[in-house]
Amino acid sequence: MLVTMKNILENANDENYAVMAINCTNMEQAKAIVGAANEENAPVIINISPRQMKAHCEPELLVKIVKHLAEKVPVPVALNLDHGIEYEDCIRVMEAGFSSVMIDASSFEYEENVRRTKLIARIAHDRGLSVEGELGHVGVAVNGDDGKLDLYTDVEQALDFVKRTGVDCLAVAIGTAHGNYPKNMIPKLDFERLEELKNALKMPLVLHGGSGAGEENIRKAVSLGINKINVCTDLFKHGRQAMADAIQANPKIDYMDVQIEGQNAMQKFIQDYMKVIGSSGKYNFSSTSLAAEVE
Repeated sequence: MLVTMKNILENANDENYAVMAINCTNMEQAKAIVGAANEENAPVIINISPRQMKAHCEPELLVKIVKHLAEKVPVPVALNLDHGIEYEDCIRVMEAGFSSVMIDASSFEYEENVRRTKLIARIAHDRGLSVEGELGHVGVAVNGDDGKLDLYTDVEQALDFVKRTGVDCLAVAIGTAHGNYPKNMIPKLDFERLEELKNALKMPLVLHGGSGAGEENIRKAVSLGINKINVCTDLFKHGRQAMADAIQANPKIDYMDVQIEGQNAMQKFIQDYMKVIGSSGKYNFSSTSLAAEVE
């Protein structure tokens, strides 16, 4: 069933586990995500970024695919805009039928971040949708942006930000970065900062840049209060590698069979990841209350 992130993440916050938020650009990825959630009896969030939806999959099309798949399974599925910087993109996905939106104004000065986030939160909440904001800055791995303390989320500022914007969950910067880390590099996360943020905010917290962060880091981050983990790069890697292997093993393989190989590999990766972050077997929501959230 299609629900908002608020429903999913409040339960994750209460029971101290995390939910995958997985980027998706086509039907095969959507089927892998929803299939994994159903097999693991786990809630899941489907993400698409503005760049992805403009380059590959329009949000109006993705909504139809996700709604169709979500209606066939009992587990809760949310559809979320990932890193919506532009006002027009945030409004477009709301009108298309997304259940949640992330407004990312973290690259702006603090007061401008507050203003933009508060505006989108008000519009989304009026529509019964949930909203994620970001404070601090999650960098780019290849630029070595992890581990820079001046980019980390400030605890006192976070309290003010949440109070003034009304966001349902907050993406925090504690040392992860987007994309591929340099070979064999595992980021050093500021767990003390994360613990302080959780104790102060007592709300669902989000970790962006989950790909390549290392299983030990991920497990500890979840234990200290991370409830949503964004994963894109690692998923794409697994799908691509499986398709490449299939073509190498059989250069005459049918195109549809190549896609299926990629889909199956992505689903297995997702199921394994769900076990690590504790969301497997966590579907214990009321179907009636959740189904009413998103028409």
